[in-house]
Amino acid sequence: MSKLRFRISISLDGFVAGPHQSLQEPLGVGGEQLHEWVVPLEAWRRPHGLDGGVVNESTAVMEDELTNIGATIMGRNMFGGGPGPWDETNPWNGWWGRNPPFRHPVFVLTHHAREPLVMEGGTSFTFVTDGIENALDQARRAAGGKDVALAGGANAAQQYLKAGLVDEMQLHLAPILLGGGERLFDGVNTLHSLALVKTVAAPNVTHLKFARK
Repeated sequence: MSKLRFRISISLDGFVAGPHQSLQEPLGVGGEQLHEWVVPLEAWRRPHGLDGGVVNESTAVMEDELTNIGATIMGRNMFGGGPGPWDETNPWNGWWGRNPPFRHPVFVLTHHAREPLVMEGGTSFTFVTDGIENALDQARRAAGGKDVALAGGANAAQQYLKAGLVDEMQLHLAPILLGGGERLFDGVNTLHSLALVKTVAAPNVTHLKFARK
């Protein structure tokens, strides 16, 4: 069976987004600092259609993250568009423009039904209203034998971690303090046999990879 592979950037004080998240600051106050290590990377820029970029110790980590991924799961907050029912007159289609970098099926956890959204470049968004296990089942079928990425945010990650459904977890530990916001491990009391298997020190980040024993 394909693996569910979770990856996220996290601050030293355990937050994956800063306080006061909004349309203008989707990662909250100071939250963009979590990704300062990755945006300059060639391995990140290439899938986003950008030229140039640096190659360093994080490159192999990023390339490994993107290998053998056939589908992605994310929470409603990461997809965006605000809480509550979807705006049918001005529908929100995500943060990524017409050609999102996923290029495979994405399954969005939400309480509000919506028709699937097909984008350019092979990305589609399916909105799942009947729970995390159903979303994982759909994602595994869509992945066609490849693994499924769990992209966050904190609430979606907590649900899968609590249920013991995460097979691999990659934490990108940024050397910053956010002081508030969304804390990743709130309510998570066990890692369900996930153990640290690899540590990579890189500029402005330390990568911590966990896998089932």
